[in-house]
Amino acid sequence: MSGLDHTFAGDPRLPAILFLHGFMGSGADWASEISVLDEHFYCVAPDLPGHGSSLALPPDAYTIEGTTRALLDLLDELGITRAALVGYSMGGRLALYLALRRPERCSCLCLESASPGIEEPAERRARRKADEERARRLESGDLASFLKNWYRQPLFASLARREGLLRETIEARMRNDRGELARSLRGLGIGNQPSLWDELGALQVPALAVAGDLDERHVGISTRMASLSPRIRAAVVPGAGHNVHLESPEEYLALLKRFLDTR
Repeated sequence: MSGLDHTFAGDPRLPAILFLHGFMGSGADWASEISVLDEHFYCVAPDLPGHGSSLALPPDAYTIEGTTRALLDLLDELGITRAALVGYSMGGRLALYLALRRPERCSCLCLESASPGIEEPAERRARRKADEERARRLESGDLASFLKNWYRQPLFASLARREGLLRETIEARMRNDRGELARSLRGLGIGNQPSLWDELGALQVPALAVAGDLDERHVGISTRMASLSPRIRAAVVPGAGHNVHLESPEEYLALLKRFLDTR
C-alpha cells in the first residue's frame, strides 16, 4: 500500500494525470486544474508524505526514493500503467526523479518552478543545514510565525504583493502538522536530493518546464534544462512568480492543456 491519501476525478479509462504539489501544500491545491481537465483525463492528486492527510508514515517515506516508491504503489493500486506527471516545485522535483528512474510509468512531464537539484556538494550541504534549522523552528515554534517568515523570501515576492491570495495560501498551509512538515523538509528538501542535471540528456519523455517571468532563478533553470535535453521545452508566463498555477491560473492551464493535447 502506498500510504498516501489522495483524491481522484474523471473516468479511470481515460489517460491519467498525477498531480504533485509543493512543500506545505496538498493534493487539494490542484482542484481548479482538475475541475477543468477531468472531462478528458483521469486526475489523481495525492497528499505527499508529511502533508495533508498523509501523516505518520514510515521514515523511509520521507525521502525522494521512498516517496517515489509510494507514488508508484499508488499508481499500481489505481490500475494506472502510465501517467502524465504534473508537479510544482518540490512536486516537480519528484516528478523529474520518477520519470528518470521509471520512464515506462510516465507519458510526459509538466514541471512548474522545479529544479533538477543542486550540483555543488558544498552548496547541497549548506542547504541541508539551512533546512535543518527551518525544521527545528517548525518543531519548536508556531506554524503561523514560520509561514509569515517563509513567504517573506524573495522567491515569493510576487505572491506577497497579492494580499488576498497570500492570505488564502497561508490559511490553507495552516492545516498542516508542524512536526510532519519538519520530517518532510529534512528528507525531501532539495539539499537531500541527488543532482539530476547530468541525467537530463537521457530523459525519455516529452517535458514542459514552466516558470514565471518574475521568478528569474527558475526562468534560468528552465532555460538551461531545455538546452540540455531535446525532450524539454521551456515556457515563461508573464506576470507570474514562483507559484505560476496560483498566480496566473488561466495562463498556466492554457499551457498545460496545449501540452497535454499534443501528447
